[in-house]
Amino acid sequence: MKIHEYQAKDILRRFAINTPRGSACFSIDEAVKAAEQLGGSAWVVKAQIHAGGRGKGGGVKLAKSLDEVKQFAAKILGMTLVTHQTGPQGQVVRRLLVEEGVDIRKELYIGLVVDRSSRRVCLVASSEGGMDIEEVAAGTPEKIHKVFIDPLAGLTAQDAEDVARKIGIEESAAAAARTLLQGLYRAYDSTDASLLEINPLILTAEGHLVALDAKMNFDDNALFRHPDIAELRDLDEEDPAEIEASRHDLSYISLDGNIGCLVNGAGLAMATMDIIKLYGGSPANFLDVGGGATAEKVAEAFKLMLRNPNLQAILINIFGGIMKCDVIAEGVVAAAREVKLKVPLVVRLEGTNVDLGKKILAESRLLIISAGNMADAAEKAVTAAASAAESAMGGA
Repeated sequence: MKIHEYQAKDILRRFAINTPRGSACFSIDEAVKAAEQLGGSAWVVKAQIHAGGRGKGGGVKLAKSLDEVKQFAAKILGMTLVTHQTGPQGQVVRRLLVEEGVDIRKELYIGLVVDRSSRRVCLVASSEGGMDIEEVAAGTPEKIHKVFIDPLAGLTAQDAEDVARKIGIEESAAAAARTLLQGLYRAYDSTDASLLEINPLILTAEGHLVALDAKMNFDDNALFRHPDIAELRDLDEEDPAEIEASRHDLSYISLDGNIGCLVNGAGLAMATMDIIKLYGGSPANFLDVGGGATAEKVAEAFKLMLRNPNLQAILINIFGGIMKCDVIAEGVVAAAREVKLKVPLVVRLEGTNVDLGKKILAESRLLIISAGNMADAAEKAVTAAASAAESAMGGA
């Protein structure tokens, strides 16, 4: 689950992390009032969406008068902000963060993320804050510094001080840097975050370290431990199909291809998408129905996929272990009839009761293309999608 910048900063302040003073605003009048209450002579008006690159897209503005705060708020609120993370469709801005201006002397980068290979949380730090960290890693990898944190010891004072020194924090701010880095790790660990990114972390003209920006994502499976964080979910920022999927306990992510995928198991779902690409196709979604799929659940999965106007074919790839193939087959037949399926349907079944499952599909009298293995299924799905696309163009 993702949250907004201002929400992330609220969490960080609980762990004694310095952030600029600011207020979330939902209207132009609220933005102007927030600037008046903050005082000073400069304010930053920031779009609040679940994507990075807001500044490059025109979603972050420095205002030097209350009139400019009003102008920028009017311009940003309601705009469709397009960044490298939103995709070409962009994201509508419904919230703002108005913050006090800060005198920046130096920009740094700090990130915390799970490193799968070491099975530890990795602290990533760089002296090149304010830039895309991927560009820094590609162009000047020597400026990226990592610490793989022992979950029992946590981020030690020594490791924190070493990182601070490597990214150019002077000795006078070393103690503050150690406290901040250890506080960030505690925030990450205590909230079951999957990502915590401060870009930039700034050193002010007065020598203070301040989290000028903040991004936090959380492990959905741990949200039951954090009802306060779960309440921060902003459904306006999420794909309606993905929201609907969560209501039916389906793991669904929309993609930009034309072959729908319905699979049981996340690993098999990833492999299915890979093999579709291998055969020249493009998956329209990631969809894991889990090990306890029912006819009702499969029907909901079909409905989700059919919302995609670009859908040209569906590939069902099921390995029957806990869930038997005959049960899956019954669900597929029931779902296909319920939704009056009109796109080609390729089905590959393997596992418990596979012969019975195939018999149910064959006797259904539905236009189901049976596949013997994953490669066969992918090839048939890609061919079916191409044929459906050609027919649609011919009909047009």
